[in-house]
Amino acid sequence: MSTTTREPDDQPVPTSNVAVRRLRFGPLDIEYDERVLRPRSWTARQSQWAADLLEGAPAGPVLELCAGAGHIGLLAVLASTRRLVSVDVDPVACDYARRNAAAAGLADRVEVRQGDLRDVLDPDERFAVVIADPPYLPSTQTGRYPDDPLRAIDGGADGLDLVWPCVAAIATHLLPGGSGVLQLRSADQATKVADRLAADGDLGLLEYRNQGRGVLARLGRR
Repeated sequence: MSTTTREPDDQPVPTSNVAVRRLRFGPLDIEYDERVLRPRSWTARQSQWAADLLEGAPAGPVLELCAGAGHIGLLAVLASTRRLVSVDVDPVACDYARRNAAAAGLADRVEVRQGDLRDVLDPDERFAVVIADPPYLPSTQTGRYPDDPLRAIDGGADGLDLVWPCVAAIATHLLPGGSGVLQLRSADQATKVADRLAADGDLGLLEYRNQGRGVLARLGRR
């Protein structure tokens, strides 16, 4: 069994190969291990904003892109009756998303799809709210976070390589009257997203909130 450094609120649950960790995320107990990005407590604000938006959103399910262990989407739908579709390219993350959904009592409302987000969504699927937490660090900055899985944080030269597919998915799959809640690194990235959307189509960046450790942007039809 391997051992890993953990934060005080992590509770290791040993398995044959890795030390599985359990972390409290709002009212949820979320499991993950060193191969999956550790849930950050501040990202619960993305869950809360999505949950607030659901109250006035059209009927329909919720989509979570780059879901990791599934914690943000699970917390967003916990108090509702909405169905959640969680997507991640990493099979290990998807296994944890399924386990965490079951532990939260939401297995019957959560579908986890493993694969590239451009491949696993039906062109006709539509969602009331889309949550996206793509890797957004520029490649040159990833060395500052050696404990994080590279695939979960490396966003390419400007940090936006995976942001653009998420934005395209929101444009394609968002129901009229729905909202996308996109997590970004900085206000500068939010400006780049806003500028591209302003020049292409009817989806726009309607507002963003600086959360100190990142930025949350709300996307919707103008």
